[in-house]
Amino acid sequence: MRLLVLSFYYPPDLSAGSFRAASLVAALRERAPPGSQVDVITTSPNRYRTFSQSAPEIEETEGVRIRRIRLPAHRSDMAGQSRAFLDFARRACSNAAEARYDLVLATSSRLLTAALGAWIARRQRVPLYLDIRDIFVDTISDVLGPVTGWPVRHVMSRLESWTMRRADRINLVSRGFEEYFRARYDDRSFSFFTNGIDDEFLTAAAAPSTRSGTQGPVTVLYAGNIGEGQGLHEILPGLALALRSRARFLVIGDGGRRAALEVALAAAGVTNVELRAPMPRARLLDAYRGADVLFLHLGSHAALEKVLPSKLFEYAALGKPVLAGVAGYAARFVREEITNATVFSPCDVPQAVLAFDSLEIRDCPRPAFVAKYARTKIARQMADDVLAVACGRA
Repeated sequence: MRLLVLSFYYPPDLSAGSFRAASLVAALRERAPPGSQVDVITTSPNRYRTFSQSAPEIEETEGVRIRRIRLPAHRSDMAGQSRAFLDFARRACSNAAEARYDLVLATSSRLLTAALGAWIARRQRVPLYLDIRDIFVDTISDVLGPVTGWPVRHVMSRLESWTMRRADRINLVSRGFEEYFRARYDDRSFSFFTNGIDDEFLTAAAAPSTRSGTQGPVTVLYAGNIGEGQGLHEILPGLALALRSRARFLVIGDGGRRAALEVALAAAGVTNVELRAPMPRARLLDAYRGADVLFLHLGSHAALEKVLPSKLFEYAALGKPVLAGVAGYAARFVREEITNATVFSPCDVPQAVLAFDSLEIRDCPRPAFVAKYARTKIARQMADDVLAVACGRA
């Protein structure tokens, strides 16, 4: 059996899609019949300009071949990302044409990788398995607004329909997506393998904290993308000022709205927020251990009420208090699944302060959560589902 996996990001790049794809590839290699081959087509590390990691163009291990396509330098804005993707798609199609596959799997947050997978699967006349991590049509409308966003939404809606109707199975990482996709593609077959906790965080969760019960200002850590979807520029200046004598904020990451965050912090005269560049996971784990509270925020766009941030799984596994500015499905998930975690409405500073005050500033292991959402277990279950589709058993 020969399988093709398409993922725009892949280790050593830093992103939720990167780590998810790597875990699934490992599970496919483990669960596929002897002699099977998994080919991965991805990009050379390009997620952040401030985090540069080298990786070989072609990397081969037993049963897995990774081909990384080097992209031209680009900014994190929409135009730059679009040009980069078009270059990736052109070369990915050329590379995929060199072999015959039994199934194409595409993991995608911005729809275009899913559409690329549909195109390649259609040309090879093989099954298509889509792993959908976001609803791009919803998101783009919220970001661009009703006037500018309408023509883009119209085009992307048609592309989404073309893509989804060619899928033999559609996996949705968030149950919050189900209503949207059932309403439009109820004749498709769906699965729900969510994000999970990587082994590094399972190990870190077992290590005792050296900061529990700390006196003085509390260290509140955010680690991840700094983009429009996270809305840090809308919440952090006000929240940091409100807690200026009680908390120190550490933000580790980069993204399209980092400059806006820096401007907003400076304009508000904030002095208790430190920004650091993205860092490898080993160093990031040290930062997690040194924090007292882990912070998460999504913007107030309606589309974000359907998502389930992968960061929640990392945060919860570490046993730290979690302060989450989320709404919709993510808010319900936090309330039902994560102990010693509080939720406030996105961009609402007074609510955020009340939520902060209600936290117990101490480590609180969550063994039931860790056992339920271990990434390795979820990836194996998903790999079995992928192989069933490839073999025509699903």
